[in-house]
Amino acid sequence: MRIDEARALAADWVRAQPGWPAPFVGAFFTGSTVDADPAAPLAATSDVDLAVVLDGEAPGKPGKLDHHGVLLEVTYLPWADLADPAVVARTFYLAPSFARDTVVADPSGRLAALRGAVAPVFARPDVVRDRWGSVLARMTAAPAPADSWAVAVTRWLFPMSLGTAVVLVAARANPTVRLRYLRAREALTACGLADRYRPLLDELGCADVAPALVVAHLDAMAAAFDDAAAGPPAPFFFAADLTPAARPVPVDGARDLVAAGDHREAVFWLVATFARCVQALDAADAPAAARHRDAFAAAVDDLLGLRGADDLARRRAAVLAGLPALVATAEEVLAATPGRAAPDAALGRRREAL
Repeated sequence: MRIDEARALAADWVRAQPGWPAPFVGAFFTGSTVDADPAAPLAATSDVDLAVVLDGEAPGKPGKLDHHGVLLEVTYLPWADLADPAVVARTFYLAPSFARDTVVADPSGRLAALRGAVAPVFARPDVVRDRWGSVLARMTAAPAPADSWAVAVTRWLFPMSLGTAVVLVAARANPTVRLRYLRAREALTACGLADRYRPLLDELGCADVAPALVVAHLDAMAAAFDDAAAGPPAPFFFAADLTPAARPVPVDGARDLVAAGDHREAVFWLVATFARCVQALDAADAPAAARHRDAFAAAVDDLLGLRGADDLARRRAAVLAGLPALVATAEEVLAATPGRAAPDAALGRRREAL
């Protein structure tokens, strides 16, 4: 199935909903399909990210849903998060969706007006710098206390891996989540800065891991995923992603990366998913929780070189000390990358039909 066909099915899903948990404002695409060639095939290990905008408080995400063979990753957003175009244009995870036509439903016209305000300034250097400033703010924010190793690793992993997002923001690209390391490597290579990629892997701790080691811990993560997916939903935000339908993205997707020689690029999402599985199993007091907790600790040790809170603090300090060099790299990427944001005319026609 092509990406544009998958997105058309996502639009059909929006159209078919009998109602929403709060007044409906509209819907738009996020994630990896935002930058993708609409005619390209949608990988079997990819989903289609869809944001549904509601007036009032947004409920928890429903997670991944299968719709006629397309895996949809649906998230609810409150309109309040999008009400100020200047803020949206300078927020790294929101702006790319409004730099081009990703809107699939817009009965009030508010999303079209937002795109009309964001798209003209998206590529402007000062706005790009503000967006990577929003990334740096997340990286430098003090981590919240954690009551388990899985939570502590998660709260370290996501902000400390955001150097990849700084690079992608500077390249005026979508700072995708699961493939952030692969996409950052591609962006740096395209700018003639391939030598700047290894420091990002060094900060994560996986620059020299062997493929066989990644596969071994991927097998352990897959076993934890299957146990977590077999249990009741856990009471935390990403529990909806731990379902049998969602399995191809983290498990098969990681295997595809390893098979392509991108085993180091598989480590980030492997560890992130493993941590979520352990949290879900702990919350359910599952009989296998202790075994998977030990396997997770081994994976974090072997793949990232982290064993305890002191290691997290020391590595965090090293990442923050490297931020001036990261910003210097971002400036070079910004200078070498032309602005980009081509509208998808076909998508616009589908939106008008909704």
